Amino acid sequence: MGATRFIETLVLSLLLLLSGSSATQRKKTRAAPRMPCKQMVFYFHDILYNGENAKNATSAIVGAPAWGNRTILAGQNHFGNVVVFDDPITLDNNLLSIPVGRAQGFYLYDRKDYFTAWLGFSFFFNSTQHRGSITFAGADPLNKTRDISVIGGTGDFFMARGIATLMTDAVEGDVYFRLQVYIKLFECW
Repeated sequence: MGATRFIETLVLSLLLLLSGSSATQRKKTRAAPRMPCKQMVFYFHDILYNGENAKNATSAIVGAPAWGNRTILAGQNHFGNVVVFDDPITLDNNLLSIPVGRAQGFYLYDRKDYFTAWLGFSFFFNSTQHRGSITFAGADPLNKTRDISVIGGTGDFFMARGIATLMTDAVEGDVYFRLQVYIKLFECW
């Protein structure tokens, strides 16, 4: 009986020693920060329909609050407006550059007390350099730079995951804005 108790104590002590050692080992080794597997920069150009620019408009208000209308963004930080878009994507900040794809989706202004939006859109590529799509979603607090999620893709970007840093590159009233989109993909197949 004394020998059995001694063996149990020895085994228990050994298990405690090993478990403490591996916990210490885990604390010492941290995973290195992941580097993006692909990085790209694009610009997309949004021209909001204002009742007079139907020929050039690439976006339109499809939902407005009771006090608003569908040709002018509502006051109170545009709260309640829902805008759909089909914007050209270029490799530089020139609206007249040859598009490499289209940005298609929507944004909605979701706060009365603060100027912010929520975005859901995809970049659709059909060029010699890229084929397929990248899908984005997230809150846009409309700061100088802000991050939204890359939540998927097709073609060259199959099942892509990552982050897109948006920067407002130009604004002309409520009718035109240009975003620089710096995409960092961390899962590439």
